[in-house]
Amino acid sequence: MVTVRVPATSANLGSGFDALGIALTLYNTVSIEEYDGVKIESLDNIHVPQDESNFIYSTARRLYDICGKKFTGLHIKQTNDIPMTRGLGSSSACLIAGLLGANELLGGPMSSGELLNLAAAIEGHPDNVAPALLGGLVTCAMDEGIVHSVSVPVSESVRFAVMIPDFTLKTSLARSVLPQSISRSDAVFNLSRAALMTSSLFSGNLEHLRIATQDRLHQPYRLQLIRGGDSALRIARELGAYGSYISGAGPSIVAIIDKDNTAFEKEAQLQLKKNGIFNWRIVLLECDENGAAVL
Repeated sequence: MVTVRVPATSANLGSGFDALGIALTLYNTVSIEEYDGVKIESLDNIHVPQDESNFIYSTARRLYDICGKKFTGLHIKQTNDIPMTRGLGSSSACLIAGLLGANELLGGPMSSGELLNLAAAIEGHPDNVAPALLGGLVTCAMDEGIVHSVSVPVSESVRFAVMIPDFTLKTSLARSVLPQSISRSDAVFNLSRAALMTSSLFSGNLEHLRIATQDRLHQPYRLQLIRGGDSALRIARELGAYGSYISGAGPSIVAIIDKDNTAFEKEAQLQLKKNGIFNWRIVLLECDENGAAVL
């Protein structure tokens, strides 16, 4: 049996729509072995499909088919610490787990780059799958089916306070509210801030992050779908976050904070409740620089 661990990811980082993503220190762990039939176990009692529609199963099977290898079934054990449909890359983690686990079972016929290209083709964009596989802060672009990506470490001066609501938001709905076209001024606005985001987090020049997380492409439209989202972003700013943004398609909100800001979690929880926002939990995470791994 092969065991793989895949980190959560936070895509976009505000301004880098479908281009930036970061791996975080929260993980799904999946064990997988060849089996005569379908056997899927959720070790933490999180509900997951237990038939061939299971995303890990179907993704692994796809790799077998691509490689021309006989497929009889799989036994999968999964622990799902990444909350589902919260904008933290849970589906990408399953996708990478299926591909990486199957590739290991098959003796490694595909390189990391080939797995990334396949994952992006399945997902439709690389901003979650790339950091899930590679780790770090990843800037990525697709050209004719090939993912071009660069992963860099993040300044050790920051942590990521992830504010997770008690409700879900489907990516399909979050994408449906986005405009079909934008102005040149909005494009320049986001391009400049996405570039500033990467260089700021890498270099440690963190005073620019409030500007770097600004966005005109997706956040103004998605906020209407996130109850309490405006308040969460405001609270993060008031409590001294360098910057804050909607994680991926939402609904989670990420605040980039100083690693020594030990009061943020408690104060943010208190302020959320004062603003009538209950049942959100806050998790303090760091950047995972290694990405998915076979254990």
